[in-house]
Amino acid sequence: MNAYEQKVRIETEIWKKKILKKPGMFNRFAKKTQTKINEKIPEKVHEIIASSIKNMIEAVLSGAYLISKKSDFLLSLEERERVIKEKLETYRKTAVVEGAGTGAGGILLGLADFPLLLSIKMKFLHDVAAIHNCPLNKREEKLFLLHVFLLAFSSYEKKKETLNKICHWEQLPIDKKEIDWQVVQQEYRDYIDLAKMLQLMPGIGAAVGAYANYKLLDTLGQTAIYAYRIKYFQRIS
Repeated sequence: MNAYEQKVRIETEIWKKKILKKPGMFNRFAKKTQTKINEKIPEKVHEIIASSIKNMIEAVLSGAYLISKKSDFLLSLEERERVIKEKLETYRKTAVVEGAGTGAGGILLGLADFPLLLSIKMKFLHDVAAIHNCPLNKREEKLFLLHVFLLAFSSYEKKKETLNKICHWEQLPIDKKEIDWQVVQQEYRDYIDLAKMLQLMPGIGAAVGAYANYKLLDTLGQTAIYAYRIKYFQRIS
């Protein structure tokens, strides 16, 4: 193990402890507020999110997304992560432009942002998997990718459960790796409700849409880097 791998392995352990840390009083209050807001959201919004998540998972498992070209097997972890961060910067810019555009277009375009943003996120995750030479023609690699998505956008309890799966991925039987799209859509919906509802409001939608999409891509990017680090260290151990 080289110096970079030793450094990021320590960083990864610190990140795991942060994920497993119980939410404080402010976060619990925010969750209650989120639940109240969720009850006021039009049913049409819930339907669009649920449909988008279901379609996304079906597309990933069927291989409908374009598979990115695998990277050089000889690339070091440091080199792979450098490429991933460059990709993340590009995808963040795309998400910002898309969020600002749909946010400025009113409710109909604001609703259209949900499936569009999911597509951007999935393409980014496919690129990360390719850079790590994970063959996405295998179901378990597709399922790992979906678990990374769930880890990024879920509640504390679900994060804890999902992180545990990722940390023991190589030892899990395939049936324990399967994923329920309804669980994913519920967690994702609850995670993004407030920001995305503000995006539908006239006057501030564009600014909120751009900022929210930037932060959501950033969250996914950081989660993917750490999750695939865990996978990398499992493979070389």
